[in-house]
Amino acid sequence: MAECDQNCSSCGESCGERKPEPDLKARLHEYSSVKKTIAVVSGKGGVGKSLVTAMTAAGMSRRGYKTAILDADLTGPSIPKVFGVTDKATGSEDGIFPVLTKGGIRLMSINLLLENESDPVLWRGPIIAATVKQFWSDCIWSDVDFMFIDMPPGTGDVPLTVFQSLPIDGILVVTSPQELVSMIVEKAVKMANMMNVPILGLIENMAYYMCPDCGAKHSVYGESHAQKTADQYGIPVLAQIPIDAKIAEACDEGLIELLPAEWLKGAEDRLVALLEKET
Repeated sequence: MAECDQNCSSCGESCGERKPEPDLKARLHEYSSVKKTIAVVSGKGGVGKSLVTAMTAAGMSRRGYKTAILDADLTGPSIPKVFGVTDKATGSEDGIFPVLTKGGIRLMSINLLLENESDPVLWRGPIIAATVKQFWSDCIWSDVDFMFIDMPPGTGDVPLTVFQSLPIDGILVVTSPQELVSMIVEKAVKMANMMNVPILGLIENMAYYMCPDCGAKHSVYGESHAQKTADQYGIPVLAQIPIDAKIAEACDEGLIELLPAEWLKGAEDRLVALLEKET
């Protein structure tokens, strides 16, 4: 046996001195109750992950479920903007209170804590990851049916922390039609599989453009590769969101809750089935 360096995490030996693996799970606040936690991920930025998070949360809220969003993208937070939220988060000695949208969705984002929403967050990865855990543990989420976590793109510190520390019930993978993006999405899918996190399905954004004059459907970014990627990993394509000026307008005006996103019905049905499975 090699000389012990006291680092059990890198040792394959089994001995009496071996220390148990540390518990990385973050505790939910004692005044909180969250039934299902859904992470929304993408392999790269710019594919509409925050948009999908916001529209899905709004859709589930319209169906009568109590929803919340934890904005884990600390260096690029956009969730408050699309909901038109400008109030700052408050707190007491008990914890931090998420901000409510006009439709009653609970939000927590770093922009709700900054003096100016345009101030950059110049923190290193471990501090950002620790802050995301605090959003989970220190916020009083009250009674929530679906908590949506808007993840930063890629497979870095924050996704790893969320998968290891939070009780994720499933992930929605957001992609766009380009083959390059589909290749990068595979990295996110593989990471989820490695972390034993269930993949609920793919949501393709900017999938097509529907001409308002003739009704023709155009593949602006080329033919979709979502189904091919989904088939490869045995997961469903839950939604295909078009390029639509109404979506951009709703985001810019902070009125995403008023946008009827019928494209996401398949994703919403999948979430309802997930919740009803255990009730």
